[in-house]
Amino acid sequence: MNICVFLSAADLDDRYTGPARDFAELLGKGGHTLVWGGSESGLMKVVADGVRAAGGRLAGVSVDFLSHVARADADELVVAADLAERKALLLARSDAIVVMVGGMGTLDEATEILELKKHGKHQKPVVLLNTAGFYDGLKRQLRRMDEEGFLPLPLTELVFFAEDGVAALAYLEEQAGIQ
Repeated sequence: MNICVFLSAADLDDRYTGPARDFAELLGKGGHTLVWGGSESGLMKVVADGVRAAGGRLAGVSVDFLSHVARADADELVVAADLAERKALLLARSDAIVVMVGGMGTLDEATEILELKKHGKHQKPVVLLNTAGFYDGLKRQLRRMDEEGFLPLPLTELVFFAEDGVAALAYLEEQAGIQ
């Protein structure tokens, strides 16, 4: 599978980098391709390094103003003109989406992907990987939106919440019919 991972380009401590490395190893060993923002910094680098070391492929989609930090040895690298084009390319190149820990850019990507799915613009499985409880607040908010009728489809059809990489990948492989 081509698995898009939205995540931080910041340098983070081991409570985030350790689980990210573990998830990356699962992706690579599973023969999957990482589709990601293409950055050679922070958590993006940690995941790309882990996928590569475990035998997976790297398909990066950078953006013009960040191309100076793009990973030079990616198997594929596309440079988008702006963030909107980047998000569209990441979605188009992927079979599934995983949202890992991140800042404003990651949150923007996650909400856009969920909004597009809500409107039927894609049917790809989306996982929020809730490492160290990072997305507990967002999970509560999304559940409230669901319970109070703000979502036109059940939350369970919109996103899957995984507490670890094993659960995230198992869900994606199940959705894709991979045993």
